[in-house]
Amino acid sequence: MQTTLIILKPDAVQRGLMGRIISRFEEKGLQIVGLKMMTISQDLAARHYEAHKAKPFYKGLVGFMTSSPVVVLAVKGNNAIAVARKMMGATFGSNAEAGTIRGDFGVSNSFNLIHGSDSPEAAERELGLFFTRGEIQDFERAGDKWVYDFAGGKPE
Repeated sequence: MQTTLIILKPDAVQRGLMGRIISRFEEKGLQIVGLKMMTISQDLAARHYEAHKAKPFYKGLVGFMTSSPVVVLAVKGNNAIAVARKMMGATFGSNAEAGTIRGDFGVSNSFNLIHGSDSPEAAERELGLFFTRGEIQDFERAGDKWVYDFAGGKPE
């Protein structure tokens, strides 16, 4: 089981897509174990996107991410990182397949609605940036036996 960070970006919040996007993760069978709305500070955006600091789009990205509230989620499930990224679709909405979040709701290459961690290492780092100790819950869902096949002793 993995836990990953998902950010519903300012465009998703401003367009009123929060519930529809969160529902997709729940309907897929992933578990929401942390959720909050916040306005990202310049400092937090700089730390989150530090790998892109030398890139030409960095300043605009930080400006965009701090321009309006976002919703941050901790999402848990078997292979949650890969599953969430597949659900999100290609980075640019104009290239994203129908049926994905970006493919169904986005056309912009700049405003792409959602962020998801791209590796277990990134997820651990990013979750630590956006959630403090105790904000991510660990609880069993009775329905997990209907989401995952545990016959082999681990989720499949």
